Amino acid sequence: MEIVLMSEVDETLAPEWLMDGNDRCDSCQAQAYYCCKFAEGVLHFCRHHFLKYEDNLRKTTYEIIDESSKLEPQEVLDHA
Repeated sequence: MEIVLMSEVDETLAPEWLMDGNDRCDSCQAQAYYCCKFAEGVLHFCRHHFLKYEDNLRKTTYEIIDESSKLEPQEVLDHA
């Protein structure tokens, strides 16, 4: 397994997203920003439902993909 140190991450590059607007929350069908992987399968959650169940999800999943940073305003560069 390759370990990448945060100091080696180039933050000037756009992040590589695994989920898109087609991924939906399994609770309410809003856009999903969290992918929770269990031994039995995968569940997707919007921010509201992930935060509602976060304690239990962290205890029962083996991986959580958090793409909630998509909700943060992005800087727009003016190249004019």
